[in-house]
Amino acid sequence: MSMEIKGPLDLEKEVIKADLCTLCGACVGLCPYFRTYKGRVVLIDHCNLSRGRCYAFCPRTPSNLEGVNQITFGTPYPGDALGTHREVVMAKSLDKAILSKGQYGGVTSTLVALALKKKMIDAAVLTKREKELLSSGTLARNKREILACAGSNYVASPTLEAFNKNAQDSWKNMAVVGIPCQVMALGKMRINPLEEKNHIEKLGLVIGLFCTWALSYKEFFNFLKKDIPVEEIGKMDIPPPPANVFQVGLPQGAKSISLDHVRKFVRPTCTVCLDMTAEFSDLSIGAVEGISGWNTVILRTAKGQELLEEARRARVIEVAEMPGANLKHLKEAAL
Repeated sequence: MSMEIKGPLDLEKEVIKADLCTLCGACVGLCPYFRTYKGRVVLIDHCNLSRGRCYAFCPRTPSNLEGVNQITFGTPYPGDALGTHREVVMAKSLDKAILSKGQYGGVTSTLVALALKKKMIDAAVLTKREKELLSSGTLARNKREILACAGSNYVASPTLEAFNKNAQDSWKNMAVVGIPCQVMALGKMRINPLEEKNHIEKLGLVIGLFCTWALSYKEFFNFLKKDIPVEEIGKMDIPPPPANVFQVGLPQGAKSISLDHVRKFVRPTCTVCLDMTAEFSDLSIGAVEGISGWNTVILRTAKGQELLEEARRARVIEVAEMPGANLKHLKEAAL
């Protein structure tokens, strides 16, 4: 099914001004007109293109799910709650350095580090939290740079800007770790109906992260700084139900904030998201509800399965069977 491709002014009207922007960064770094500024994407000047990659790649413009699924997996879109997948398992890292800094089971950082070590990729685009909770995409080339990005970022980040910019350089085989809207944008880049100038052929591995919502930067930051020294914040976490709190790590210990207060800052676009588990990735990673220290891993492609098996053979992760009750609840949540 073909989709109408419009231009940057249409993107500004239909997505940005309509409060549907996910801040994925897919439209940034392609041309000089779109920029990111403190948690927002802005069109800084008029562009006369009637059709643009910015519109074609955006996860909030009409999407050809059949086409994205076909080019990602070589199969029709299944309609399954978890998308196309081969297997769902539990896993946790055996790397102490990563476990000390990572979230839940530390599997994402461990797999990226292994892929670099084994030269499956030569660089990885990750999300890094900078000053005052502002996050952005960054290029990691070694374990030290991976560890600097470890942990969850609940504030929306224009991570794909880093892919668009770095893919123009000499890197040949890049990985991207992203949330579902970013993974969808990468899928749309792969079926680009316009001129081939986005270097998507350099994308060798996609690791998706489970996501139920992301927070608007400015509003959340202003809320936190009233009572918390934001420059001292370490890990941020949401414990499993029934806790209903958002935890902020501080030197003196974790501070809990009611999730009811935090949800006020969820980006409006998250209410219309169709994907919780990053369906168009090579493998998807999230928490295991009710089982501390483990990750859920959804294996989707042969490449994703090969990476997990290599990690198991290298004894850098432990893999276990996903309990049936957890898998059932995961599918219910994804629906």
